[in-house]
Amino acid sequence: MKGMKKEMSNFPAGMIALVVISILIYFGVAQRVLDRMRLTDKSALAIIAAIIVGSFIDIPLSPRITINLGGSIAVIVALYVLLGAGTRFEKIRAIIAAAVTTLVLFIAARYLGAEPEQIFIDPIYLYPLIAGIVGYLAGRSRRGAFFAAVMGVFALDIGQYFYLVRSGVRGVVHVGGGGAFDSLILAGILAVLLAEVIGESLERFRGGPQTEGRPPELLNSLREPEPAHKPIEKKSDEGDEDA
Repeated sequence: MKGMKKEMSNFPAGMIALVVISILIYFGVAQRVLDRMRLTDKSALAIIAAIIVGSFIDIPLSPRITINLGGSIAVIVALYVLLGAGTRFEKIRAIIAAAVTTLVLFIAARYLGAEPEQIFIDPIYLYPLIAGIVGYLAGRSRRGAFFAAVMGVFALDIGQYFYLVRSGVRGVVHVGGGGAFDSLILAGILAVLLAEVIGESLERFRGGPQTEGRPPELLNSLREPEPAHKPIEKKSDEGDEDA
């Protein structure tokens, strides 16, 4: 029993979150979010499966750095989401949001440290929390928040590598892997969740999405998909005569 509890406690939090998201997608709960992210349910499930499988694969680039395949796929998804942004302004804002998130994470890492004994909460949960909140506040849209949060954590990994190289400290950086995998995934999920809950609440409070003065391409993405209609069969001339 103790061994089972230990195994569950060591199970990656990011993996658990992805499984939960997969269940929600399967039952159609996350359809609205997927529409905003320019993803279908099938493509989202395929991406999640690829991330989960890839999380077990590390690709060594040098003796001091390895790239996790699952984390890399999450970064590629973030780039895809950025390219699918509705307007040029949203893309620029997402990039600025990613830079702001990265800066805040670097400051947090500098003063809070990376050891659980040094701070009040495990860094695996603290940094995604910071990235998710800052990513949403800076990016605002679901796509911008997701991109900012994921790229912020990814940039923190890259920065850690350059720090080890410059300082001469011995160690290996697992970019997008290990605890960073959890941080990367949880940050993106939390950022989108905040954008969905807070954004949806504000829209309802204001009586719906604002449309005045917004670009046409953005308004198209705000519209709900039209329900499919069964084509009406036309009666043949013979049928009309018989009637």
